[in-house]
Amino acid sequence: MKFVATLSALTSPSELSALSGLEFMRGMLEGRLPAPPICKTLGYALESIELGRACFIGQPSFDVLNPFGSVHGGWFGTLIDSCMASAVQSHLTAGQSCMTLEFKVNILRGLTPDSGPVRAIGTTVHVGRKTGIAEGRIIGVADGKTYATGSTTCIIFADPGPDKEQPK
Repeated sequence: MKFVATLSALTSPSELSALSGLEFMRGMLEGRLPAPPICKTLGYALESIELGRACFIGQPSFDVLNPFGSVHGGWFGTLIDSCMASAVQSHLTAGQSCMTLEFKVNILRGLTPDSGPVRAIGTTVHVGRKTGIAEGRIIGVADGKTYATGSTTCIIFADPGPDKEQPK
């Protein structure tokens, strides 16, 4: 995946509106489109994408530790939100986009930078005209243990087009 350093280097609204959600996600995976900067910041990347299923792989670093020396819950939340929302995104047609309306994460066991990489797997439960629902799991690559589970509801909206402003 390629990372960008400026807002103008992200995929433009007109480019986005011409791609289905799956095409957009595959473009990021293949390096044809830029990955979101949050991936670089938090040390994770899209690993695979298919209709209704998105996998990310991540390795927590020292920079995401809380004051107690374990990985901050926000890292878990961001990673699991990414896989679940991406699973919903994979269902969308050209001209549609989605964003997280709400999500829940249950952290079952802690992580440290020495825990090794984890895989976040998001799968859709339902994708309709206005909302998409997905579930997610964060699983240790080496040990196969489940570190967190989650669920999300994403709102789906039509892209206003390249000449219109995006929702804020």
